[in-house]
Amino acid sequence: MSSQPAILPITNPQTTAVESQAPATTPAFRAFISNITETVRTGLAARRPWSELVDRSAFSKPDSISDATTRIRKNYTYFKVNYLSVIAIVLAFSLLTNPFSLITLLGLLASWLFLYLFRPSDQPLVVFNRTFSERETLGILILSTIVVVFLTSVGSILISALMIGLAIVCAHGAFRQPEDLFLDEQDQSNTGFLSFISGAANSAAASAAPIIATRG
Repeated sequence: MSSQPAILPITNPQTTAVESQAPATTPAFRAFISNITETVRTGLAARRPWSELVDRSAFSKPDSISDATTRIRKNYTYFKVNYLSVIAIVLAFSLLTNPFSLITLLGLLASWLFLYLFRPSDQPLVVFNRTFSERETLGILILSTIVVVFLTSVGSILISALMIGLAIVCAHGAFRQPEDLFLDEQDQSNTGFLSFISGAANSAAASAAPIIATRG
């Protein structure tokens, strides 16, 4: 009886490379979300009681523009997280009442995350049998961002929501007496109104830095 020849397993290098790299995006994405969540949780923990924000007995008309400016500066030093939450609520409400803009903005964000930021650098982007290089992919994403923000209703909705949120914050800060607020030195040293956003952005950049470095 003739013995059959041994069958050697055949391994496709490209398939192996793709399968070994695909799971790598999951830990990176989870680390990104984890850093953002932790930063937001830490920031919200530093917010002031909302009862202080809406205390009617603390409201009065400012004596002058200079007095209003001083009040705004002191109040946003103390209520900066609350103020940022108000602006975020206004922004979220504006997007929820405009589903097209919300879907467009989420689609743009997802494109940046999954087509560039968390996609393996040595795995080219293929769309309709057309292979796009890293530079082409980045250029398309930048062009898409410009079109979405400046040539659609998304940009006007975002700007309008931010202006309304800032107007609410400035009005509250101007009429809220800050004399009963405890402004310690730590709060005075961190008076940046967008310090909470910068903290989240720095955490996001730190989690994404190793991925972006591999593309250099």
